[in-house]
Amino acid sequence: MNLDEKINIVKDILQDKKVAIGFSGGADSTLLVYLASKYAKDTLAITIDNHILPEGFIENTVKAVKSFGVKHEIIDINFYENDTFLANDEKRCYNCRNLMYSEIEKLAYKKGFDFICDGNNISDLVIDRPGILVTYKKKFNTPFIQAKLTSKEIHEYLNKNSIPFSRSTTCLATRIPTNTAATQEKIKRIGYCENYILANTDCEIVKVRDFGKLGVIEADNIDEILTNDKYKLINDELKHRGFEKVALNLTAIDDDEYISIDYHKGSFSYQLPFTINLENTQNQLKDIDYNKSGEKIELENITIYETGLIEGNNFENYESALDTFMKILQKLRRNI
Repeated sequence: MNLDEKINIVKDILQDKKVAIGFSGGADSTLLVYLASKYAKDTLAITIDNHILPEGFIENTVKAVKSFGVKHEIIDINFYENDTFLANDEKRCYNCRNLMYSEIEKLAYKKGFDFICDGNNISDLVIDRPGILVTYKKKFNTPFIQAKLTSKEIHEYLNKNSIPFSRSTTCLATRIPTNTAATQEKIKRIGYCENYILANTDCEIVKVRDFGKLGVIEADNIDEILTNDKYKLINDELKHRGFEKVALNLTAIDDDEYISIDYHKGSFSYQLPFTINLENTQNQLKDIDYNKSGEKIELENITIYETGLIEGNNFENYESALDTFMKILQKLRRNI
């Protein structure tokens, strides 16, 4: 399928429904609200203010929703008051999404919106993002996954149609390693450092990873930091903020995520960055013939391993193999 065909699938899913959408102003939720504003019967964008998002986050969502002419509700949840979240364990993304989606669900139904969506896309399913389990648990609709749209395709459509979106909407607590307590002091320092770099460069995406005494900068435009010795000013400022050493990740952030498989002579393999819960995955395969043997599930031409390895055989071409892989991704249930 080409991009327009995938977008038409999303349009058909939204057509004439009363749609509530978790809205962050990022690429995915922006496109979803934009399409819903055109094709849904009624649209409600719901934004969570959890106090740990980048500066200007709420203002950007308000501006964006106003331009689409749909309803907008903002829910205030102070995550600094939630000990489970602050513990920052390996389930932090799951806990975070569970908190937010519970509130989105409650408000959507209260307002009479019975078709709740999030902006997860198909490329999110090959990245270590355990929050997707909450989407499944809450039975939120995922039009972009159903249409097999990737992040790269979503960005392409937004840019082609001149639809503005924010490239900085991720939670600042994700910059702190898991099993290291998230504190207001750490998060405020991260926010300040990222804002400083954004203000003094032409970077659009900046993340400052907090490893205690070490701060690691990630950015979408490495040259911007290295040009005219800007890194010296950034180094001095971050040290002034408490980091003893400052490092620059030389791999640029690329949010144009897509899916490609290692295909050769009718076969492919793909190693996911997480393990698979075979029992829960089996529950999603009720209409598909399969055989479970030990630590793997075997379908007609796909084998799913508990380790996260997916293998496929006997495909006519790359496109057929990729399409089948994308279909099976939607059936997988991961471990945290």
